[in-house]
Amino acid sequence: QVQLVESGGGLVQPGGSLRLSCVATGSIFSRYAMGWYRQAPGKQRELVASITNGGTTNYADSVKGRFTISRDNAKNTVYLQMNSLKPEDTAVYYCNAKSYGINYAWGQGTQVTVSS
Repeated sequence: QVQLVESGGGLVQPGGSLRLSCVATGSIFSRYAMGWYRQAPGKQRELVASITNGGTTNYADSVKGRFTISRDNAKNTVYLQMNSLKPEDTAVYYCNAKSYGINYAWGQGTQVTVSS
């Protein structure tokens, strides 16, 4: 069974950058479509970006042009490069593994705070 561990969150000023990482263990990473979600206080969890096992990417409109999702199957890792961060990007970011539309795992989450 796949397990996910995120890292890379923190406090950054508006306009700054962060790179989140999510390492998968326990299963064949390349089988899964991977996604990054986020949840701000008082709001529902929302999809930020996703990448299929073939490398096709998808982004929420709010992050297009600023965030980039990528994966390294040799390292069992998916990344989220976040540039030009805004205060409204503040949230807990979660990594997700999915196969044939079924959610197989969520990470524990990593906090991203954008504030001056």
